[in-house]
Parts: sequence; C-alpha cells; structure tokens
Amino acid sequence: MTTGPAVDYFEIIHRHLPPDSPAYRFYLPHVVMVTAEALAVARRLGLDENQLQFIEEAGMLHDIGVVAVLGDQPGLSWRLPYICHGHEGRKILEAEGLPRHALVAERHTGVGITAEQIRQRRLPLPERDLVPDSIEEKIISYADLFFSKSPAKLWRRETVDEIRDELAEFGADQVKVFEDWHKQFGEGE
Repeated sequence: MTTGPAVDYFEIIHRHLPPDSPAYRFYLPHVVMVTAEALAVARRLGLDENQLQFIEEAGMLHDIGVVAVLGDQPGLSWRLPYICHGHEGRKILEAEGLPRHALVAERHTGVGITAEQIRQRRLPLPERDLVPDSIEEKIISYADLFFSKSPAKLWRRETVDEIRDELAEFGADQVKVFEDWHKQFGEGE
C-alpha cells in the first residue's frame, strides 16, 4: 500500500507559530520528541506506512492549539486556560483541512477527558468525550505523556512512575488507562 501525499506540517507550524516566537522554543522540541516516541511504538507494533505517515504528521501538529491559548508575544502568559489547547488545536487543524489530525489535537490531553469529567470539573471544553479512539490517537497520546513542554523538563523523558503519579491526581481510572496503554505500547519498563 502506498502512502498519500504528505502534509507539510512545518509549513502549518510556521504559519501559526513563527520560529522566532518564544513558544516555538518549547513547541518544536516537545513535538519532535513525542513524534519520535510515537513512531518507535508504531514500528514495534508493525503499523503500516500510511499509519506511520499519519502518526508523524499528527504528532508534529498535536499541540498546535497552544497558539490559541497563549497570550500576546513576547511573554508566555495565557489568554485561555491551558486545558483548552486541544480543542483550539482541533479548530486550527480543521481550518487547515485536516479533520483526522484535528481529532488527535483535541483528544490527546492526558489519557483523554470524558464528557462526565468535563461536567464534574466544570472544564471550559465542549461537553463530549475527548478520548483517543484510533490506535494512532492512542499512541500519540501515550507518547505525549512522557514529554513535558515545561522548560525545566523539556529535554527529559519522564518515567512511568512519574506519569502514574501525575495521572493519579485525576483519578484511578486515568492511571488504569495508562497502565493498559503501557502494557500494549511500552517496552516492558
């Protein structure tokens, strides 16, 4: 099976997040590391070339919504709550004509956010399940858990225990999803 035309994700990134912007300094390293991790998982699982191409594109674009939540440059203040970056990323990628990539952007936060969690926590998100569905969405979301955009942690891969601890703050059900993904996607850590 041959792959379709590739998405020029750098063109999209640069259109929304110029390389000289302060956010670009954390955006690019983060998405490159997440994408590399996701592709390594996908290759171990034997995914086909079309799936690998999609994972590369969607991995590089999954956090594009940060541009909509960041305040005006040059500072990195927040215009919207950070939790909104996934939904805002969906809007951006749909406008770019990438509806499948847009779903990855919207659903990648943590292990996903259910409509019930949105209601209970009164999150400023559409009240629907924002949970990774396809294997590609799950792999990118899993890989994203290992890498922070925080400058202090930017170049460091988090441990499985650190991820468990972070997710535990949001409930045992979140940890369970991660554990299931780790059994499926991890390297036996």
